[in-house]
Amino acid sequence: MERLTENRIVLVIRETRLDDLIARFNTRRQAKFYVEHLGADFSVYEAEHDRYRAAVSECRTVLSRLGRLETLDRSFLTNFIFGPHDTIVVLGQDGIVANTLKYLDKHKVIGVNPDPDAYDGVLLPFSVSQLESVVPSVFEGQRDIRQVTMAKAVLDNGQTLYAVNDLFIGVKSHGSARYILKTGSSQEHQSSSGIIVSTGLGSTGWLKSLIIGAVSIAREVTQVDQHEPTIGAFPWDADHLYFTVREPFPSKVSSTSLVFGKVTPESPLQIISQTAESGVIFSDGIEKDFLDFNSGACATITIAEKKAGWSFDAH
Repeated sequence: MERLTENRIVLVIRETRLDDLIARFNTRRQAKFYVEHLGADFSVYEAEHDRYRAAVSECRTVLSRLGRLETLDRSFLTNFIFGPHDTIVVLGQDGIVANTLKYLDKHKVIGVNPDPDAYDGVLLPFSVSQLESVVPSVFEGQRDIRQVTMAKAVLDNGQTLYAVNDLFIGVKSHGSARYILKTGSSQEHQSSSGIIVSTGLGSTGWLKSLIIGAVSIAREVTQVDQHEPTIGAFPWDADHLYFTVREPFPSKVSSTSLVFGKVTPESPLQIISQTAESGVIFSDGIEKDFLDFNSGACATITIAEKKAGWSFDAH
């Protein structure tokens, strides 16, 4: 088959929920028995799987005509080496776009929504049917880009972890992390279920849910009648981050005054672990890609030197 160009296109895909069930129970029949035994409708999983696989097949057909296609499952993102001139096509949901962006550097990324009726697609402005016209215009540099400010965690031993949505600093399992938090000229010993540091891109996700939860609890406790708060979503390319401490616990040795604040290049966030074991830092919800963060380790959280995103507007 003759290709339009010799440009390399990397199509990033994911496993479906049905794929995960089959991997867990060995066969589709056993997976169906398990789901229906719990009273759920197995056909929902099958329909979702079929729609996604059809989208993958259509993407492959179109992209193979436009360049040298390589398909990559997102489970291999951490070990994949992207070429500097690769064009990346990510076939939704939104989370897989964020998972992919953190491993890129100034690459051109096209987010594709495989099921517009099911997914909001904040990071997925394109449909599969648009690829035929969108990809050539990306090759020719005719599409505007959106830059995304990333977060970066650097340990005192030099290990580094980037985040497109957010960083989590805490413990692997349900439990309390102990640490010293430093921001600006202030510091305090804390015990909490972890710290979330959010970028502008991630501010409508985990950060939003934490703020809604905190305000709702405060409203109930104080019995104050107030409207739903305006959640602090901020621009994707903002020159700052926000941190929030989850469930801070006051005690004789831990305080709760520094639970929310801004992280800037001039005022990074420093965290010194006092957690004996199971302390971790992970980003964008990928728990398998983490840094150990146990007693004595110091992490500096600030804005990353590189930008993510390079995502293209559909209009």
